[in-house]
Amino acid sequence: MLKSARKMGLIFFPAYDWAISPTHPEREERLLYTQDQIWEEGLLDIEGITEFRPGVATAADVERAHFCVPDVAGQTTESHMISAGGAMKAADVVLSKQVDCAFALVRPPGHHAMKVVHGNRGFCNINIEAVMIECLRDRYGTGKIAIVDTDCHHGDGTQDIYWYDRDTLFISLHQDGRTLYPGSGFPDEMGSIGACGYTMNVPLPPHTGDEGYLHVIENLVLPVLEDFKPELVINSAGQDNHYSDPITNMMLSAQGYATLNARLKPDIAVLEGGYSIEGALPYVNVAIVLAMAGMDFSSVREPDYDSKVRKQHPQVTEYVKAVSEMLLLQWKNREELAAKMRKGKSHEERRRSIFYDTDGIMESRRERSRICEECSGSLRIESSSDQGNSICAIHIPKSACGRCHREGLDNYTKASKRDFDWIYLQDRKTGAFERK
Repeated sequence: MLKSARKMGLIFFPAYDWAISPTHPEREERLLYTQDQIWEEGLLDIEGITEFRPGVATAADVERAHFCVPDVAGQTTESHMISAGGAMKAADVVLSKQVDCAFALVRPPGHHAMKVVHGNRGFCNINIEAVMIECLRDRYGTGKIAIVDTDCHHGDGTQDIYWYDRDTLFISLHQDGRTLYPGSGFPDEMGSIGACGYTMNVPLPPHTGDEGYLHVIENLVLPVLEDFKPELVINSAGQDNHYSDPITNMMLSAQGYATLNARLKPDIAVLEGGYSIEGALPYVNVAIVLAMAGMDFSSVREPDYDSKVRKQHPQVTEYVKAVSEMLLLQWKNREELAAKMRKGKSHEERRRSIFYDTDGIMESRRERSRICEECSGSLRIESSSDQGNSICAIHIPKSACGRCHREGLDNYTKASKRDFDWIYLQDRKTGAFERK
């Protein structure tokens, strides 16, 4: 009998009853073909690879990560809660040491869902990785975490949630936002002043292939991870950068995905995008499972793959090398950059307009955060949508010092219902979530 080098957990949830529409790219067939392929290849017969059933997230789980308008029930279905529960299960079996690593093959996806949720954007309602991360922080006391998002689209929701958090390193490898939704994810998006450098965006040119992605992993991501020293590495494992994907323009292969995961060695992988239902997903997911389990994946090939046809252009190679060098230097200089941005400021403000492409909602947001030497600082968000909902939301980080904790509580007490439809307090230090 075959035996895996690393004990691995698999969690499936195809969400049979949830799809944006019957012909939408984000539909249940995305995982049904993968599930069939894994069964046909006998991966679950390998000693050391175990399937676990997903759990179901609760409203309290989601409220650790989000401000849902007006509430969690108004923004989610049962499928969203099971998808988040599947990611939570993956974290649980790893942190409880039942397995060495785990892959949550679940949908709906989540990495475009931001801190405030007025609706669905980028096929996402709630950020299942963030729900998972905040759950394991409460349950296991996990501190520093690195998220490496390899989906072809910029993980703007995850970036938004952890923009102010220097205990969470977010690295996104994606197709350049000038050529693909959501039009963001550029090198100058580095995080807040208090967490400068802990958001890292790697925009890659269209037609980047295995060579380019693996160069970034080897020469940028791994050195940064070695320096950051996270307790956990999480891969937001989008597969829409495959050469056959219908809505993107990249050239990654199943072998490329497998090699990426073999080198990255994530503790937890969570499925995000990937819409080449028959041509890519079954092969890519099998390759990732074998790579994470520490097994030979060299025989996994798409039937139509031709390395000569898919060869990366030399200009793309040079561009990728230059971006990697620039971003590594930016990481090394992050403290100096933060000091220049701070310049004696006590607070930082930013204003944003956010479009929910799936639901056609426009959000206007104003944020004010405290810049603190001791912690990530308290955060006040004022958000309104063109659907008529306005909120004030206070976030207090888990690592909050006494001063930032008091400021956050004071902001919540002073916020008036005369000015907002709802007022929220997300106190991660005490675990409290309130709405008035």
